[in-house]
Amino acid sequence: MREDIQEACRVMEQGGVILYPTDTIWGLGCDATNPEAVRKVYEIKRRTDSKALLVLVDSDIKVDFYVREVPEIAWDLIELADKPLTIIYPGARNLAENLLAEDGSVGIRVTQETFSKELCKRFRKAIVSTSANISGTPSPGIYQEISREICSQVDYIVKYRQDDLNRPKPSGIIKLGAGGLIKVIRE
Repeated sequence: MREDIQEACRVMEQGGVILYPTDTIWGLGCDATNPEAVRKVYEIKRRTDSKALLVLVDSDIKVDFYVREVPEIAWDLIELADKPLTIIYPGARNLAENLLAEDGSVGIRVTQETFSKELCKRFRKAIVSTSANISGTPSPGIYQEISREICSQVDYIVKYRQDDLNRPKPSGIIKLGAGGLIKVIRE
């Protein structure tokens, strides 16, 4: 795992795209602060950049760095979540503009899974996490379901958990708005 993390960090530091296991499904990842790397992810997915990408961080403390003003309710949601939870925050900052939604919001998930948490910790920046599929096709539940086309376009494929046949579910998604408004997008 250690070598995988070192190589994945090296690739992302150079603007590359990785294929890696997350706390939910396998994802395409890159430096979330690098607009060119984010553009590559959109190209691989054949997705327009009008659809936002979410990011992973290793601790709730990092959320403050990427969001202008974190609503108080977010801290409770993060603490009480019993499964992976992506929270969409208004007022994103310190991230590549082309990964944000049109309204300037960003989806952030604090990962608890061993590999992705350590990867985020070592990289010391938010990491893009989007499903490893061509836009509009089913998201692969396990590594073996990832298309060869996707695999051939990334700069590094993490070896850790490639043999894992457990099918994790996608994260829940909640959008936070002004005045404490909470909208459940996916349970």
